[in-house]
Amino acid sequence: MLIIFDPIRDLTAVSVLIRLLLAFAIGTVIGLERSYKNKAAGFRTHTLVCLGASIASMTGIYLYVIMRLPADMSRIGAGVVTGLGFIGAGTIVVTSKQKVKGLTTAAGLWTTGMIGLAVGSGFYEGALICLVLVLLVETVFNDMRDNIKHAPYFKMAVSYSERGILDDIIRFCKDSGLAVTNLQVTGSSGESSAVYSALISLRGGNEEDNREVIRRINEMQGVISAEMM
Repeated sequence: MLIIFDPIRDLTAVSVLIRLLLAFAIGTVIGLERSYKNKAAGFRTHTLVCLGASIASMTGIYLYVIMRLPADMSRIGAGVVTGLGFIGAGTIVVTSKQKVKGLTTAAGLWTTGMIGLAVGSGFYEGALICLVLVLLVETVFNDMRDNIKHAPYFKMAVSYSERGILDDIIRFCKDSGLAVTNLQVTGSSGESSAVYSALISLRGGNEEDNREVIRRINEMQGVISAEMM
């Protein structure tokens, strides 16, 4: 551990002020990056989370060390961890295109809380190192993410005559290396027999292989039609 932090590891009025100011600064720095990118949880949310986690950590230490009460110092921190899970969940949304948004913000918010707990407990080295790594993930890694090639998404509309055929279609897609990300099924009665329709969202493969999969699905018994959307 760095000896420069030793004078402020004990819980005193000066160390409390330093810890809260450090938590305030760390939460603001992380939150400003989120605000710049117009995320749901901005600098105010991150600052409050870091401050709250810090004071919660110090409260546990205060009750046990200063007041000498039969308290578990880690119990308050455990409550913070659980509570931040609920707060982070509020930033996660599913778009109309079935894409999940807000996971990084939720994870960053949770991590900011953990940094606050570290600051409040006097673990300054871990808090500062984690701050640098969080900023690295949210800035440099964000640019790297844009350069990563992802498996393409596409939708397939299928019409079939028997309900059980859909299971065969999905199984064939999975055996072909495709992941089913969404499924919408509707049923309608034709003039002579029932006709069912399904819209299947798939991910994986390349365009040529995916067209071959659809061609083979069209050849399956009971399939009326299958086409890429």
